Amino acid sequence: MGIAVSPQIHPQVADFIEKPRKMLINGKWVSSISGKTFPTYNPATGEVLAQVAEGDRQDIEEAVKAARKAFDQGPWRRMTASERGRLIWKLADLLEAHTEEFGYLESLDNGKPLAIAKAADVPLAVDLFRYMAGWATKIEGNTIPISVPYTPGAKYLAYTLREPVGVAGQVIPWNFPLLMAAWKLGPALACGCTVVLKPAEQTPLSALRLGELVMEAGFPEGVVNIVPGYGETAGAALAAHPDVDKIAFTGSTEVGKLIVHAATGNLKKVSLELGGKSPNVVYKDADLESAIPGAASAIFFNHGQCCCAGSRLYIEKPVFDRVVEGVADYAKKINVGSGLDPQTEMGPLVSAEQLSRVCGYLESGFSEGATAIAGGHKKGDKGYFVEPTVLVNTREDMKVVQEEIFGPVVTAMPFSDPEEILPRANNSEYGLAAAVWTQDIGKAHRTAEHLRAGTVWINCYNIFDAALPFGGYKQSGWGREMGHDVLNNYTQTKAICTKIA
Repeated sequence: MGIAVSPQIHPQVADFIEKPRKMLINGKWVSSISGKTFPTYNPATGEVLAQVAEGDRQDIEEAVKAARKAFDQGPWRRMTASERGRLIWKLADLLEAHTEEFGYLESLDNGKPLAIAKAADVPLAVDLFRYMAGWATKIEGNTIPISVPYTPGAKYLAYTLREPVGVAGQVIPWNFPLLMAAWKLGPALACGCTVVLKPAEQTPLSALRLGELVMEAGFPEGVVNIVPGYGETAGAALAAHPDVDKIAFTGSTEVGKLIVHAATGNLKKVSLELGGKSPNVVYKDADLESAIPGAASAIFFNHGQCCCAGSRLYIEKPVFDRVVEGVADYAKKINVGSGLDPQTEMGPLVSAEQLSRVCGYLESGFSEGATAIAGGHKKGDKGYFVEPTVLVNTREDMKVVQEEIFGPVVTAMPFSDPEEILPRANNSEYGLAAAVWTQDIGKAHRTAEHLRAGTVWINCYNIFDAALPFGGYKQSGWGREMGHDVLNNYTQTKAICTKIA
């Protein structure tokens, strides 16, 4: 099946990308101080989609100054929690009203199918903002009874305050551009922080359009600043800036380690949501009518460009052939094409660099003895397409098994003894997610308990909710996104003690 041709671009999106996109600093849309721009590409064609202002250290300096002033002196700090919550809710309403437009932007800039962007990415971002809007009025301290042995008879009123950490620098990835912006902005704003957001250079458009909605919603100047640019310039400057109180990063483990080093200058708070190589365990007693499509979705969702993708598929031997054949059959039937084509089920990878990376891993796997029973190659001559791939004859020591590919490539491996699966599943430097498929609920929960992962799905995969915390063990990161837990990323606790008698 050939590569599908993109239909006409949505008119509002065409207007948005026609002019060079500027950066948002202190409530104004400005060009970069250097005057530089950089192209963002349509991954379905490899052609330039739009020109975007290229922020660097000087632009980050101006954005941090704006965020610092908005936090220390501006109206944001004086607003009530209820007022902040209403602004976040209004932003959610505006985003929802522009679902179609944002769906097209995500599909053009990232490559994902338009239908998925409109059904998942945008609604999940809307829901996240609404969920966090509710938390704005529920961030509470405690009163604490204390006993001080060296002041007998004295009485004290002791309590804690949860206060915003200050200026938050946020660096987001290209695989879910709008949703990751929401995951970062929502809790930071609910907690009362101000933000400098750097979107991925591959996919800056939806974050910049979201910035327009931020201003339309009525957020004060400097509360949200958006500076597109490259990681080694704008991102590095943000991570190292001494007036940034907290840095939040989602991306590769390699870059996450650089963020940690950069943050040591002023010991800013750091949260990291990093890579994964998630095990997906199918026991012989699983409901295969659910497990087979579930295993396919676990790896092929979002073109496999998902940090929690179920890329290591472990299958108990009696059902190994049936499951592998079923997943391979799904892979072969996936319609690969432009994200704007309504028939498309999987779009292109995000960039030429990512295509080269995925194809390099495929070559590595084949050189070490792996066999593709579905896919295994680049697809077409135009754009960044790769076939959905199922690899067998793989071993634990192979690069394709140990390293994060970040593409639609799954390694399927059999196991004989249920006792062996936990050591094998946990044999990874990552610990972001995992899944278990079985009809024995006791076995399911025993396995889940011993899997070293921040999220474990049982008889399902890729179930996300704004109320459910998400993050990793081991080298998959520090801290949690979403849920009540994310408030810890953007608040600090102050203890106050008053002698009253």
